Amino acid sequence: MTNLADDLRQATDAVARLGSSSADYEALPDAVVLAGQKQLAAARRLLDTRSAWMAATIARRSRPELGHSGLAAQQGFLSPEALIQKWTGSSKGDAYKLVAVGTMMADAEAAEKLVEAALSSPDIDAAGVAGFVAKVPWQAPIARAVTTGTLSVDAAESIRSGLGQIDAAVTAEKLGAALETLLAEASTLNADEVFKCARRMRDRLDEAGIAAREKQAHDDRYLKVYRLGNGNVRLSGLFAPEDGEFVLSTFDSITGPRRGGVRFVDPERAAWAKRLQEDPRSTEQIAADSLVQLLKIAGEADPGRVFGGRRPSVRVIVTEKALKPGQPGATDPAEPATSAAHGQIEGNPVPISQETIDRLLCDTGTRGIQLDADGQIINVGRDERLFTQAQRAAMAVRDGGCL
Repeated sequence: MTNLADDLRQATDAVARLGSSSADYEALPDAVVLAGQKQLAAARRLLDTRSAWMAATIARRSRPELGHSGLAAQQGFLSPEALIQKWTGSSKGDAYKLVAVGTMMADAEAAEKLVEAALSSPDIDAAGVAGFVAKVPWQAPIARAVTTGTLSVDAAESIRSGLGQIDAAVTAEKLGAALETLLAEASTLNADEVFKCARRMRDRLDEAGIAAREKQAHDDRYLKVYRLGNGNVRLSGLFAPEDGEFVLSTFDSITGPRRGGVRFVDPERAAWAKRLQEDPRSTEQIAADSLVQLLKIAGEADPGRVFGGRRPSVRVIVTEKALKPGQPGATDPAEPATSAAHGQIEGNPVPISQETIDRLLCDTGTRGIQLDADGQIINVGRDERLFTQAQRAAMAVRDGGCL
């Protein structure tokens, strides 16, 4: 421990000598900048090691069997990860990573101490020592590398999760051999590259399990769409590799010129790329707008096949005074619309402006439902004997469902 403490002090002293402001760092020559980046990484690895130890300690003192007397529960948190995330300001994923790596390190350290105690005992035989050695987790070399600062916590978690767990097909001996090879390469790789290598090793060890993991990835897929309190709509999803790569390819094609994509030789494609590069929207905004446009195109293509016969639409609820001359439902073409008028999208609590009303009523994916000042439905079509689709939609808006 003394050596580790000395390593940490030396690392922090080296970092402190780099400077204490952006101007100090800007004044550094290139060679010092490159060396300084390595010094920062080394110091961070040592600090992350201690963060992992602390996370494991918090997790052990917050075990479910301790109930309300657990450390996290005493502080008002449902889990040790939630406590760590709150107090460190990190993401949920980072908190889980610290707990996972810290717990792995603690388990390996405890097992190795049992082996040391067994070796120092005069009454134990070789078979007894072998029994204690067998209890040392196969991840112990990962824990030692993190403790000595030669492996980052991020890389350790990449190895741990990439190689997976012991099962009927993959024994501890096989995982240990793969780990030995991987640790020899890890110093030249970043955490993402380490994970890919670990995943490939696992696949080679358990080719029969590839189909099962593929099915699990497919079963884990989801797409959640929900409305926030401010009226915005948020999407959250997870796709299996097959579908996910198609989604990525689609958005890569749409936003490629903004992210250093292919240089187009064809004049029309080059002009399109130039327009996209000069577009005032952010790349993320372009991607969001493109998703909506793709859904509208799908609705136009074949609603009977894609949407079960019901074409998706946005219902805009407006009063008669919000309509401009010439718009569908306007009763007096000579009378201008009131500038202060506004409307609402059905189901959404946020009002929409006159400008948005005008734009949406020109959109084929939008259906206008017009109310008079007393809230009565008007101008949805009364020339058919039975209820039309527009009338059904209007009654749903007025009545909030079937009466």
